[in-house]
Amino acid sequence: MSHALEWTCDDVQRWLVGHGHITSAPIFLEHRIDGRALLMVTESDLKGPYLAIQVLGDIKRLTADIEQLKRECGYMSVYSSCRQSRCGCFNAQRTTQPPRASSVLNNFSSDTSTESQWSTGNHLHPPRNRFASNLKPSYLKTAVSLVYMLTVTLLTSVVMVVVHDRVPDMKKYPPLPDLILDNLPLIPWAFFICEITGVLLFAIWISVLLVHRHRFILLRRFCALSGSIFLLRCITMLITSLSVPGVHLDCAPRPYGDFWAKLSQAYHIWTGMGLSTNGVRTCGDYMFSGHTVALTLMNFFITEYTPRRFFHLHTVSWLLNIFGVFLILAGHEHYSIDVFIAFYLTSRLFLYYHTLANSRTLKQGDHKRAKIWFPLFYFFESNIDGIVPNEYEFIIQKIHIVWALGYLKNGIEYFGKVIPGKYKLFALNVHKRKKE
Repeated sequence: MSHALEWTCDDVQRWLVGHGHITSAPIFLEHRIDGRALLMVTESDLKGPYLAIQVLGDIKRLTADIEQLKRECGYMSVYSSCRQSRCGCFNAQRTTQPPRASSVLNNFSSDTSTESQWSTGNHLHPPRNRFASNLKPSYLKTAVSLVYMLTVTLLTSVVMVVVHDRVPDMKKYPPLPDLILDNLPLIPWAFFICEITGVLLFAIWISVLLVHRHRFILLRRFCALSGSIFLLRCITMLITSLSVPGVHLDCAPRPYGDFWAKLSQAYHIWTGMGLSTNGVRTCGDYMFSGHTVALTLMNFFITEYTPRRFFHLHTVSWLLNIFGVFLILAGHEHYSIDVFIAFYLTSRLFLYYHTLANSRTLKQGDHKRAKIWFPLFYFFESNIDGIVPNEYEFIIQKIHIVWALGYLKNGIEYFGKVIPGKYKLFALNVHKRKKE
């Protein structure tokens, strides 16, 4: 199906005839009006000396159809959108498909240009459909993002071993003044409950990921953001070593031994996912809070990729996020600035990433600049041209269907080979008996 701006004069003729403007079609052909010119035709042009349509009813109906075509293409406003991947299509009959309601969409505004930009001569191409038309899972890119995240988390574990040996002496460098920690009493079990809230958020996020139809795109984005944030955390931990936030913490430097012993400890932290419930206890990783990053990132992905009508789920997700952050402070495991910076960076990077991905700047803007400044983003999102819709399917049912189709195919192939062979053998035996 062709876009209206790409129509030829013959395409305009078919559109006019399909919408009942048979008498006007020869006039438009005589003046060589193609799709681009058709979108600029106004009611005054239809009444003017060139087209000179004499019947008022024909003028009004044709004007209404042209305006409808402009709305379908988003020509008049960047905020008009259509669920079809291509708009302004002509059919034999006068039928127009209305945009489908996006009741399950939970998105950010993706078009930032003004209406005047699209009405000028340099910006005649209207914005595309806000929903992505290319939603291929791209298994290779997903695998690369997963390897990227795992590599960064392993690097984070190595850095945590290094910074633990650089923790300032508690007797010489006591905890820094903190407005919240100084007024919030220590709750010994708070950090353990914080990790429990993180496990609950992780279970919810995995459930959303499994039932979402575009789960590989979501997983790719989650791994890309997680890897980038934790890579930034590695840098901040190495640059500055802060004193421990509480005197209750056992943060004396540990002589891990040689290089392989340190790698073994890093592997222990990596496989334990940095959780104290898995026996991981480190100090020095204060700028900024990795637990806050994980809680916030899972919360934002849950609320973004579930329908708005699931407000109960969104409320629970936000409560777990906020409650988990409070428990980090109540356990005196991090300074308040650690938690604040972690929440701010994670939320901003999530919003910036999705705003860029949804605005389709790679398709409409300077993609070379995106390659230079955002190479990972360009690699992971270059084939996504819009908002990823929230569509769901039962993955278990899908797997069963695939298995069933596989068994059916194998059965057909088996019987296709066995039955003809047995039939030939049976026919041969019958033929021999007749001879006897």
